[in-house]
Amino acid sequence: MLAEIRIDNLGVISEACARFHGGLTVLTGETGAGKTMVVTSLHLLSGVRADSARVRVGASRAVVEGRFSIEAATSHVEKEIARLLEATGAQRDEDGSIIAVRTVSSDGRSRAHLGGRSVPVGVLSEFTDPLLTVHGQNDQLRLLRPDQQRAALDRFGGRTVTQPLEVYRTHRRRWLDARTELLDRTQRSRELAQEADRLQFGLDEIDAVAPEPAEDVRIVTEVRRLSDLDSLRDAAYGAHAALTGPDSDDADVTHAALDLLGDARSRIEGSDDPALRDLAPRLAEAIAVVTDVAGDLSGYLSDLPSDPGALESLLGRQAELKNLTRKYAADIDGVLEWARDARERLSRLDVSAEALDKLAAEVDAEAAATAKAAAALSTARRRTATKLAKAVTKELAGLAMGRAVLDVQVRDRDAAAGDSAPLPMDGRVLHAGGSGVDDVEFRLAAHGGAPALPLARSASGGELSRVMLALEVVLAASERGATMVFDEVDAGVGGRAAVEIGRRLARLARTHQVIVVTHLPQVAAFADTHLVVDKVDDTGGVVSSGVRTLTETDRVAELARMLAGLDDTETGRAHAEELLAMAHSERVG
Repeated sequence: MLAEIRIDNLGVISEACARFHGGLTVLTGETGAGKTMVVTSLHLLSGVRADSARVRVGASRAVVEGRFSIEAATSHVEKEIARLLEATGAQRDEDGSIIAVRTVSSDGRSRAHLGGRSVPVGVLSEFTDPLLTVHGQNDQLRLLRPDQQRAALDRFGGRTVTQPLEVYRTHRRRWLDARTELLDRTQRSRELAQEADRLQFGLDEIDAVAPEPAEDVRIVTEVRRLSDLDSLRDAAYGAHAALTGPDSDDADVTHAALDLLGDARSRIEGSDDPALRDLAPRLAEAIAVVTDVAGDLSGYLSDLPSDPGALESLLGRQAELKNLTRKYAADIDGVLEWARDARERLSRLDVSAEALDKLAAEVDAEAAATAKAAAALSTARRRTATKLAKAVTKELAGLAMGRAVLDVQVRDRDAAAGDSAPLPMDGRVLHAGGSGVDDVEFRLAAHGGAPALPLARSASGGELSRVMLALEVVLAASERGATMVFDEVDAGVGGRAAVEIGRRLARLARTHQVIVVTHLPQVAAFADTHLVVDKVDDTGGVVSSGVRTLTETDRVAELARMLAGLDDTETGRAHAEELLAMAHSERVG
């Protein structure tokens, strides 16, 4: 629910704040006072494209701030909003409400904030989409578009339509993927065969060498060792001899470290002085360390290649690896990754007759499954269309269009030449679009005996407004919680039809928060809350407007003004009071 909105420097509104409650809220005011700017501000919070021309003359920017409460939202909407808040880092206010802000600069730049965090405008749209539905003066024209009519039908059908639609889209995606792959393989068979040969040649070359992960790095290290083999052997042998003694029995050679350490330990252990004998364990540790090092040196010497051709062999292996890295990747690990990718790619490049036949069979199977799902979806839509047409026609009777009949037609859409998704169905080829094979069209017989024609050809502006309102009332029957905004939905109507529109809006407000911009007193009389936009001419000739909530006394005066400017007459006030009494009795009843 929309709890509050603040507007700064938007159109003729310099600064305004309005609080909203549940039920029906109407917004009235003189022509040019800025009523539509309130709807424009809600459009901005819905993420529509910002227009710098809407910024008040002389101001650097316009700011719209909306406070939303989701206490009455469905559990699904609550979960989606909670997910969005967590993803963006947005925070709820102290009372649990969520603040959305849209700023439009005079230079055309726009910024959005949600819960105190800067977010893309698309995130703001994602947030308000399940909470706010705005029908501006031009939005009803969207009802003339076939895609909007199909969306309205699907919305009315609920899971009866959306479930087969999901099944259809799953099979359609699989069918189109398989079909695209088959066409690609067939049309590019020579090119793909050449690519397969190239990949297979590379794999054969790599497999012949059979490199191991990081082998090139290890060989570089080993080659360096073998290049310094003599110096490494001399250093290791000399160190080993210094520790354990030389292999010869030359008496002139200096005693080895182990011999000297052993002699020192014997002398200490033979002493009678306890302090001197305490040093013996430390010498024993030294002897153990030297023994370990001597063993490691011995092993190192044993591991040194004795084959004089080992270096040449390694250099040959290194040349083989370099040949691979020169062709396929910067190092051997990259070569192995190229080989893995090549094998995967090669598995998809099979252009043999057997592979193409198998893929063609898969395409046929998925096409059949898609056609079956499309038929089920079309059946569900046709059943739903009958119910929707009946329900809207009944609502139109209550909107002073007693003889009007709405017909909702669901027809197959034939595939055109060069169609991107031609689907064979029952001996025909239909276009399998993302929403099915159906064209949905709303046709209106405006009065008895009139032919049913498309809305664009049969409905006047006022009739189109009433069709849209009737449709919204019907669609809202199974939904709760969203805020619905109507900007002059009563345009082009009056008298009895205006009263009926007021009744329908009041009924819609039982399950939704409804905000209506109206110029008709018959509609305004049904409001639970009445707001008025006041216009004031500044001394400089600049018009400013503000929004205020009317008391019951003020409402009488405002309705009297709307009754052809009768606010200063007893007759006007009496008529206004009569309207309010009538509306109140119907709301209570």
